[in-house]
Amino acid sequence: MGQPVLGILTLYLNENGLLEEKPIYQKMTTAGRKMGLDVFVFTPQDVNYKQNRIHALIFDPSSKSWVRKWRPFPHMIFDRCRIQRSYRFEQLRTFRKQYGHLTFLNRMLRNKWIVYKTMRKDERFRPHLPITRMYENPSDLTEMIRKYPLVYLKPVNGTGGRGILRIEKQNGGSYLIQGRDQSRRIINPQRVPLSRLHEKLAAWDLKGNRYLVQQGIQLKLPSGRVHDYRMLVQKNGSGDWEATGCAGRIGAAGSITSNLHGGGKAVMMHSLLNQWITGEETVQTVKAKAEELSLQMAAFLEQSYGRLCELALDLAIDQKGHIWLLEVNPKPAREVFVQAGERETYIRAITRPLEYALWLHEQKKRRKDKLPQEEANPGTS
Repeated sequence: MGQPVLGILTLYLNENGLLEEKPIYQKMTTAGRKMGLDVFVFTPQDVNYKQNRIHALIFDPSSKSWVRKWRPFPHMIFDRCRIQRSYRFEQLRTFRKQYGHLTFLNRMLRNKWIVYKTMRKDERFRPHLPITRMYENPSDLTEMIRKYPLVYLKPVNGTGGRGILRIEKQNGGSYLIQGRDQSRRIINPQRVPLSRLHEKLAAWDLKGNRYLVQQGIQLKLPSGRVHDYRMLVQKNGSGDWEATGCAGRIGAAGSITSNLHGGGKAVMMHSLLNQWITGEETVQTVKAKAEELSLQMAAFLEQSYGRLCELALDLAIDQKGHIWLLEVNPKPAREVFVQAGERETYIRAITRPLEYALWLHEQKKRRKDKLPQEEANPGTS
């Protein structure tokens, strides 16, 4: 039997064939070759549906260049496609519909609202989920800001901090609105009375753009910058969930989010926790609990939505050491670990999906080899 083949499925970002994570795919191709795994990259636009062949993009480590070759479909597909507002995303829907029977390392996760409702069903996770509701009318926001001094407004399908708003009650009864627009630009903070709050937010079309209203967690450091933690959990070479690493993220000045794309910076989790929580023993306990909880959540989401191979969980930790799940990212970047100075974790984050792919291929091969034997001996088990 030939070498196992992994196809990384992604989307072009523009008409010139720009790919967001090309350096990562180069590293995966090079690492895969050393492990006995053939890796290529493709998008739905590269598929010939009549011939079931792919005009694959292949990295040649020896010449350090990319080449195009027609290839048959791979044994496994690693879906790295992120949401786009373009015709390319519609092409992805068509591809998934036609080839959904193939072996994917990871299936789609649903939007933030459905994931939240799913996780609320498990009593283990309820204490770790900030209260969240779908924005249907102004009373949804009014009720939340009366109950909580801080709330966030988030697009149900948003990524990278785009379109997020933070509303905090001020002394005297006014409300401070901060946030980012859809291009991640920081908007000018505004203080408004409750009577004008909805008027100020009208331009955001919260219902039409499908926003969530979420209980806010106070995460401002003494510097005034917000912070959180990015926990990466992945399947390993034995098919089990394992915590690959966790890094702290500190937002840019004036930012309400910690996203690196929005100007945030990454630091080691331990050093950031030590600034935030008193006591080394408490810090170690919180770290262990964050890992345990993240692994439980990953296993539960896989059970709910189908096969997954990695998830990034954005965690908030309050000053009492309580852990909150802010968001689940099914297509996580890995650069946070490089920026935090954790090179080994970064390399592990790249190779783990490859190790899992090899394990998955071996499992499929064993089942295939076992099937003819069972058909020949129907009385055995």
